[in-house]
Amino acid sequence: MIISKDNLKIKHLIKLKQKKYQTEFDEFLVFGEHLIEEANKYNLIKEIYTTNNQKSGTLISKEIMKQISFTESPSERVAVVKKSVLNIKSDKILILEDVQDPNNVGALLRSASAFGFKEVYLSEKSADIYNDKVIRASQGSIFQLKIERLNVIEKIKELKVKGFNIYVTLLNGDESISFDEKAVLVLGNEGSGVSSEVIALADKKITIKTSTVESLNVVVAGSILMYLGGK
Repeated sequence: MIISKDNLKIKHLIKLKQKKYQTEFDEFLVFGEHLIEEANKYNLIKEIYTTNNQKSGTLISKEIMKQISFTESPSERVAVVKKSVLNIKSDKILILEDVQDPNNVGALLRSASAFGFKEVYLSEKSADIYNDKVIRASQGSIFQLKIERLNVIEKIKELKVKGFNIYVTLLNGDESISFDEKAVLVLGNEGSGVSSEVIALADKKITIKTSTVESLNVVVAGSILMYLGGK
């Protein structure tokens, strides 16, 4: 059992809690049985550590696991996972422009996977997909999607040339919701929505009609639209 935080492997795990080391090593951490199982399906696991001697992995103390964990109640297992971008082509694409709440990004990735939006592109100001809250909220969907961070304006222009129609949400848009075969759904910042640059590139501006509230949370709105668009 490893009990010292000065152990080289433990030092490496602690480093992987920080974005700069995740980038340097192209690795990140996932906690808990479900996420480890999902990562294993794609052969992305490099090493597993556990506090339970009945489970597979290098045995570490509970105190060490607390230092590695992001949460108050640590899991029994943690895995070091390789970063990987899946080579997927999809006719339904999700773009997140400056969606900054990690829980929102993770939940939207889960909906994207559920409803067939297998390509996801994030702006530079969107939450980091390797943020622990994103990973946990995605429930493993980060392993099922092609996810890239890039200049979303340039990506939208590129996709329009390829025949994709661009859909954005506005408070005063069209209440008739239907998607073409090749569709890109762009969801904007929680407070300010999509930028004027994206609106100018949009082929259709849509509104989800509500009866008692002015607008919906980006996760709720995005999930509804991906459900309709994925049909």
